[in-house]
Order: sequence, then C-alpha cells, then structure tokens
Amino acid sequence: MIRVFISLVFLSVLLGANDALAPFVNEQLSIIKQINNYEVVKDINSVLSVAGLSVVKVLLILFVSLFLFLIRKYLYDLVEKLFVKLSYTRKSAHEILKSLKSSFEYLLIFINIHIAIYIYNDFMPNEIISMVFAIIYSLMFTIVLYKVINKIAYMKVKKIDKDNSKIKASVINVGIKIINFIILILGILLVLYYAGVNLTAVLSGLGIGGFAVALAAKDSLANFFGTLSILLGDTFRQGDWIVADGVEGTVVEIGLRVTTVRTFDNALISVPNANLANTDIKNWNKREVGRRIKMSLGVKYDSKSQDIKKAVNDIREMLQNHPGIATDNTEISKNAKQEAKMVSYEDANGIKKTLMVYLDEFSDSSINILVYCFSKTVVWAEFLELKEDVMYKIMEIFEKNNLEFAFPSMSIYKEN
Repeated sequence: MIRVFISLVFLSVLLGANDALAPFVNEQLSIIKQINNYEVVKDINSVLSVAGLSVVKVLLILFVSLFLFLIRKYLYDLVEKLFVKLSYTRKSAHEILKSLKSSFEYLLIFINIHIAIYIYNDFMPNEIISMVFAIIYSLMFTIVLYKVINKIAYMKVKKIDKDNSKIKASVINVGIKIINFIILILGILLVLYYAGVNLTAVLSGLGIGGFAVALAAKDSLANFFGTLSILLGDTFRQGDWIVADGVEGTVVEIGLRVTTVRTFDNALISVPNANLANTDIKNWNKREVGRRIKMSLGVKYDSKSQDIKKAVNDIREMLQNHPGIATDNTEISKNAKQEAKMVSYEDANGIKKTLMVYLDEFSDSSINILVYCFSKTVVWAEFLELKEDVMYKIMEIFEKNNLEFAFPSMSIYKEN
C-alpha cells in the first residue's frame, strides 16, 4: 500500500499519462486489483461504486491530502532557501514569502484537488480537466510572479527613502507599472495557450490592429511620453510640493498616464502627464537651504531718524547672528554632485543666503524698512517657528528704539 502511495505521489507531479510511463502505471494498477480482492473491501466498494469511488481511491486521496498537508512546511522552507540564495531577493526573502503565503496555500489545494480527480478518474488523464488546471496553474504563476516583483520593488523603494538614495522612487514606481503590464500580458498569453488558442494568429492580429490601436490611444501615448519627459527631466518627484496647471499640492504618485496631487485642502487631483510636460511647474522642494522671509516694516513719520537708523542696524545684526537665518558665513555641505551646467552650485541646488535690511521707501502713511532674508530650514513648520521668533525680536528692537508701527492714516489740517 505504501509502495502504491509513493508511486502515485510521483505520478501526481507529472499529472498525466505519458506513454513511457504506461508499464509503471500498469504495475500499480495490478497491485490495486490485488487489494480489491479482499471480501471486506468488496463489500465497501459495492456501496462506494454508486459514487464512482472505491476503498483504494478513498485511501489514496486521503493519503495524498495528508501528505501535502504534512510537507507544506518543508516546501515552504525549501522555497525560502531558494529566495535566500538569489542575490536580488536575499534581503527581502522573509517579506516575499510572507506575501506568498496565501498563494502557496491555494496552490497546494489546487494540486490536491487535481490529484484527487486524477485518482477518481482511474488514473486516466482528462483533456478538459487538464486544460482547466493548466489555466489555473498559469494564473497562479502570474499571481506569484506579480507578488514577488512588487514586493521586491516595495522593499527597494523603502530602502531608497531610508538611505536618501539618488535613484528616484518615482522611476521605480513607473518601471514596476510597466513590468506589471508585461506580467499581465504574459499571464493572458499563458491562459490562451493552455486554452488551445493559436497564439500565432493572435499576435499577427495584434500586429495588424496595432496601428489602429495607436491612433485610438494617441492621448494615452502622449501621457506616457509625458511621464518619460517628467522622469528624465527630473522636474519633480513623489512627495514634492508643486504648483502647476492651476493645481497646488503634494505629489502622491507619478503614474503612466496621470500624476496625482494631494492639495492642501485634502483633495486628490489627477493631472494628465502630457499637460504637466508642457506647462510651467513651480517646485518648492527643489531647494536645500532657504525659505524666504520678506517684510516691509512701516514706522510712523514722527519717528526720529537716529532711532530708525539704529533700529535698522540692530535688525541687521540680529539676523546676522540668528542661528536659524542663512548668511554668507553659513557652511553648506556639498553632498550633491556638481553638474556640468553654466550655473553656480547654489543656484543648481536651491541655496539662498541673501540677507538685506535697508530703509526702503517713504510711503503714504509710513517710512518703510525692507527686511529680506532666508531661513536655513526648508521645512514649513520649522520655518514658521523661526519667522515668529524673528518677528518677536523685531518688535523688541522697535520698543528699545522708541519706534512705533505705522498704520494707514490721514491727517487733516485746518487753515486759518
């Protein structure tokens, strides 16, 4: 009985009849016939025969099910060792297997059902059943390939974000979408092949209709080339704060057709990439040092010139010594590679250290002092905290120099 079971397990891997295996199959069938000669077995078989079963078939199906249940952990470990040996999947082998666990369980269930039907059918292959399970295995292969590649891509993007790598996560994101499309096509071709469809005729038809499809999908093609233009031009990346085509917000994803932007009022907007590739884009994240602080401080006309002059010098000195304000003495670590462009390093990488405090103009209701400088941080919350501190210090300087802020006013003089 054990000999029959082991033989059928190996036969089940092949899942079908091969003319070269006919003598071996006949040998197993002869052993089964010997078992069926027992009187008790004959009595049970008379009851089971109504459903097309026998004692041997039931036992074999149960043994196969138990065997697959017992070896699933061994097969799981075997696959894990395979992923560990591959250089591309070594570091993420555990995460990949975790995502494949459900697919692995379903695959064993389908194999179990296939073997059970094979045994029920007196170990004879059935073309329709073989075709159905071949299609199922093709779909399972496509799903597993999809999960493996996407999990590797996810781990790669996660590593890029952590290491601040120069490789753009958006490039990998678009690349994985293209690969997923290829996997989808591969899965469809496998299903069609095992369904008996003539792939040569299908591919020939695609070649003939390709021109018509290209004309019908010209907008989609324009958006695809817009995607390539955005990625190759490094206009913006995922997570950047942009203003383009009347839309302002944070880039959520650069897709094959559209770029999704999350606006600051928490709406999600999709903008065709063809439009973005041909419009002006303001990218607030393309800077390493410097968010601008620009103020026009109005003081009253009855202020003394010496007090104003002293206040201007005090504000300039305060900003020069402020730890959060970028000045000419601020050291910049040049981590970025100097590009071969006719621009300075500061302009190429968004570094602003301009600091100006001057008496600016005599306006209608005030004498205005211009304050123009840049913060070291580009983070909005930190910038607002810094700007608040600068404003408090300016108020203290005004109070110390007996100056008052002016406001729009009109003086009326009555003549005698």
